[in-house]
Amino acid sequence: MSAILPGGSTSTPRPARGPYGAGARLTPLGAANVRWARGFWGEVHERTRATTVPEMWRSLSDPAVSPGLRNFRVAAGLEDGGHEGPPFMDGDFYKWLEAAIAQLETDPEPWLAETVEEVAQLIASVQREDGYLHTPTIISALNHAEAVELADRFNFETYNLGHLITAGVRHHEVTGSTTLLEVAEGAASFLEDLATNKPLELARSAICPSHYMAVVELYRATGDESWLRLAEAFVRVRDDFEGGDDNQDRVPVREQTVAAGHAVRANYLYAGLADLVAETGDAQLQSVLENLWTDVVDTKLYVTGGCGALYDGASPDGSPWQSEISRVHQAYGRAYQLPHTTAHSETCANIGMILWSERMLSLTADPRYADVIERIAVNTLLAGISLSGTDYFYTNALRQVRDLPFELRRPGDTGLHPVPPPPASDERLREPYLSCFCCPPNLARTLARFHERTASVSPDGLFMHQYGGGDVRYETADGRVLALREESDYPWDGRIVFTVTEASAGGMPLHLRVPGWAAEAVLEVNGDTVEAPSPGTYAALDRAWDVGDVVVLTLPMPVRVLRGHRLAEELTGQVAVQRGPVVYCLESADLPDGIVLEQVALRRGAELRPRDGEVAGQRIVELAGEFAVLPAGDADALYADIPDAALGTVPARLIPYFAWGNRGPSEMSVWLPLVW
Repeated sequence: MSAILPGGSTSTPRPARGPYGAGARLTPLGAANVRWARGFWGEVHERTRATTVPEMWRSLSDPAVSPGLRNFRVAAGLEDGGHEGPPFMDGDFYKWLEAAIAQLETDPEPWLAETVEEVAQLIASVQREDGYLHTPTIISALNHAEAVELADRFNFETYNLGHLITAGVRHHEVTGSTTLLEVAEGAASFLEDLATNKPLELARSAICPSHYMAVVELYRATGDESWLRLAEAFVRVRDDFEGGDDNQDRVPVREQTVAAGHAVRANYLYAGLADLVAETGDAQLQSVLENLWTDVVDTKLYVTGGCGALYDGASPDGSPWQSEISRVHQAYGRAYQLPHTTAHSETCANIGMILWSERMLSLTADPRYADVIERIAVNTLLAGISLSGTDYFYTNALRQVRDLPFELRRPGDTGLHPVPPPPASDERLREPYLSCFCCPPNLARTLARFHERTASVSPDGLFMHQYGGGDVRYETADGRVLALREESDYPWDGRIVFTVTEASAGGMPLHLRVPGWAAEAVLEVNGDTVEAPSPGTYAALDRAWDVGDVVVLTLPMPVRVLRGHRLAEELTGQVAVQRGPVVYCLESADLPDGIVLEQVALRRGAELRPRDGEVAGQRIVELAGEFAVLPAGDADALYADIPDAALGTVPARLIPYFAWGNRGPSEMSVWLPLVW
């Protein structure tokens, strides 16, 4: 398959999504109705288009770098050889395909259209007649080796099939082709047969359950209710299986009260269950999901939006007996268990929280879900990819230190499939390709589709959730039209200007999210101030709109110094700094020679001045100030006397957390000691 160079083309708008089912209050808008056209998110979108998606394809299609494409060619009989890479490589390949399809919708280019079509045909040629598609098993059969599907839960077959179905649905929605839609229906039929005839095998293999979301999307695309019934069957099968907390299958879903175990699996599961609620209106299940989400946000979510604190551990709730405690990994721990240096905070888990939160937003129209999406997006999500758009983190620590006396798993090592030991330097940097490649294409598809988190509609009007340079247009069934152009420097500046560019029959009510952190927000229409909106609400403007009307939402952005909960041990005596939705950190590259990270503290009441700056050539707003310098003392002693020397002072800057690690090896911390 050729690596065709990018070209240019014009976009063909696709129809707006149909309304969600009876359980949803909001329906999110897609690319036919909303785009990032400028500003902060416009720049991220352009970087994703111009760099991330094509560069990732170059990696996946180059067998010297990745077996992603080659495995499908071998499975199709086009090349000889065995399967290479982890067993979930197929799913990661499908995630890149989903990103490419999203880009084909917003920014179609000839090279991309040709590549997507070739990939679609290749995937279709590999699928078995019964709908099964898993290249490790198919390649083994071609090589006359033992090949049994679902032989090991860590073969990730249902994970792979779920991402295949999602990519197939999106391919049909964007191109109109049925090539991958038929593949998706075949894969769903295979899962349906498992649910009916081999429920134990299905339950045991249902880890990282992307297939819950996938079959509901298939139902929405086709209207075939058998796929909705299949999603319900997935829940019944899971509830009948005696598993463990690591896979969220020890306790039936309706009896779960806290989030435990593998954070990616949890967030994917709960996102899929929220999809089910949207179609069925299951109030009991919605209540369970609301409580679980609140448990995460109130007791287990990092200030950066990161999810899943633990590399490894034991389930805190599985059993009081040592012999029955189940191992967990890449997992949620106990409430307020939030380590910094050893934070796992996998990029895929953080994306899973976006998937879960956006579905809860659709169910409830509660802006706190949009607040969390924003917290994740402008902090830990963007930290997972370099400012160049080419390199990636698997884990997202809140502190990096020199000379760590033990090894943390490298970004590409899940522990299931070890990678070579790290180089002599113990600095953890982003990498262009990870042997465990789940996070990079997940980032690509999330950023390529991030415009879909911007706005929703309901009978009550148009709801704006995320700001950063978007255009939106929506027409109701009875012909009312409202189109807006957003101009802002958000998230660096809180002044957000919407201009009405089209209005018909008076348009529709407009609802603007006022983030929970935004005290004393001001709302104006055509220069007249309206009633002050409350933080953590949607400010409603119900009036007849005319072309040229201007709405200005001003969100004050003071520098905020945050403390942690009294039970969050690692936060004791430390503070984090946030301005607007952006969380800041201190990086050693911004300290003078002779001063190390652990010496720097924030003085209570110290002024931190927002000003334009740059990191690796990208504009940011940094926070400049005078910081306290603690006496060095004996850095190697476990316990040491505090030196009598007075505190020093050093000028330095804090940079957005997402921008750290782009200037070579460094130390970094989000939380800093507080001194008087």
